Amino acid sequence: MQRILVFILVLVTLSSCRSEFERIRSSNQPELMLDKANEYFDNEEYANAQTLYELVIPYYRGKKEAEELFYDFAYTHYYLSEYILAAHYFSNFARTFYNSKWREECVYMAAYSNLQMSPNHRLDQSHTNKAIEEFQAFTNKFPESDRVEECNRIIDELRAKLELKAFEEGRLYYDLKNYNSCITSFDNMLKDFPDSPNAEEVRLLILKSLFEWAENSIYSKKEERYRETIKRYNQFIKKYPSSNFASEVKAIKQRADEALKTFTDV
Repeated sequence: MQRILVFILVLVTLSSCRSEFERIRSSNQPELMLDKANEYFDNEEYANAQTLYELVIPYYRGKKEAEELFYDFAYTHYYLSEYILAAHYFSNFARTFYNSKWREECVYMAAYSNLQMSPNHRLDQSHTNKAIEEFQAFTNKFPESDRVEECNRIIDELRAKLELKAFEEGRLYYDLKNYNSCITSFDNMLKDFPDSPNAEEVRLLILKSLFEWAENSIYSKKEERYRETIKRYNQFIKKYPSSNFASEVKAIKQRADEALKTFTDV
């Protein structure tokens, strides 16, 4: 019996809360709805706050209350993990309230919202690229900000994720013996990340791919690709004269030299 009474009490309480929200939501009293939205926001009831903010935005647009209203409204989306909308509303706030004390914060939060959507490196990296772009824009707009150091750290972490993705894509092409795509993928990686800690290994894999591509090419393409292999070998040895891969790349070069002897114009 006692459990039933407790259950009924809980239901009554929940019903009361819902009815209060519905009463305010349908009151058509912007001042009341805004006050209650702020109360919900302070109590971390972001879904209720968001609903009421959205209802009163048309009424307060252009008024003094609009700045804080839009600021809190953007945060309701962030706290509810609605990061696409959060990024939109933070960016919109920064454009609309250019002289606001919260403008810098909102530019940062727009970038940070995109950061929250940056996935595992194996997945599509559109949001990663967007986050990098927006963090970089932040450092350009607010070079004296205390947040610049953090922005640069985040950018470095995101670029490392993109670099890892590029490396694994190139390596996958190599493992699949898709040598042409491997070479193209790794060449693009070196353009985008010239200081990659994997650069030496990447150049080794390019060299190995070129040789295997030449080996498996039609006759009319072989000479050209063996010569490109030797060219890349020379670049490799010049860049890494003391490489741990020296014996391996020299062996590839020797095989390419031997293959070229079969062509009459050598």
